[in-house]
Amino acid sequence: MTAATRPYRRFGASAAAACLAALLAVPAAPGTAHAAGYRYWSFWEGGRDGTWAYAAQGPATVRPADGAVHGYRFAVSAGSRDADRPRRAADFAAVCAGTRAEEGTKRVALVLDFGTAADAPAGGTPPAPRTACARVRPDATGAEALAAVAPPLRYDGQALLCAIAGYPERGCGEQVAAPATGRPSPAPPTAPTPSAGPGGTAAGRGEDPSLGLYAGAAAVLALGTAALVRARRRGRR
Repeated sequence: MTAATRPYRRFGASAAAACLAALLAVPAAPGTAHAAGYRYWSFWEGGRDGTWAYAAQGPATVRPADGAVHGYRFAVSAGSRDADRPRRAADFAAVCAGTRAEEGTKRVALVLDFGTAADAPAGGTPPAPRTACARVRPDATGAEALAAVAPPLRYDGQALLCAIAGYPERGCGEQVAAPATGRPSPAPPTAPTPSAGPGGTAAGRGEDPSLGLYAGAAAVLALGTAALVRARRRGRR
């Protein structure tokens, strides 16, 4: 080894060490004994076929049309891709059957699923799932439709929806231990932009936050590999 190549070899070793540290920080592979989860309200939009899709934005930025269906589910979830859906179908006709269309207003069907006892915070008892048909002004947001039929709502300082109809009484997006489910460990639910109101949550963008960690680890791996290749080339000169 020449004096000229020593700095590059040291740099390559450092990069390799950083790569290893980054890989160790990546969420554990499926089958982890105690994957982490977060207890929060997730926001869903209903399709014409009665199915649910994880919302791509928070309800405070969504302006639903007359006939839209919004769903909310309280549960412990490890990310948007495995979040529990509302357990009732997204059926506008069933929810708003008794609410006639009126000029100057729109109707939004809401399905509120308060989750199971297993998802409830300590001492909490989830109310039974229910539906409601909100009649709101034509330019109202999804958050305003929710506030019209399910008060009181509670938010944290980052505009994350913490409670619907007063449930749960305490807590907001807290991390909890979860049994092995084959799910990756998540990042905490993310509130929408300021003033966005409820949803968010890893709540509301339709993304799996763990993907960023894998991308970061891959970038560090590429950096370490490139450094080692450069050092070897210089050593052969």
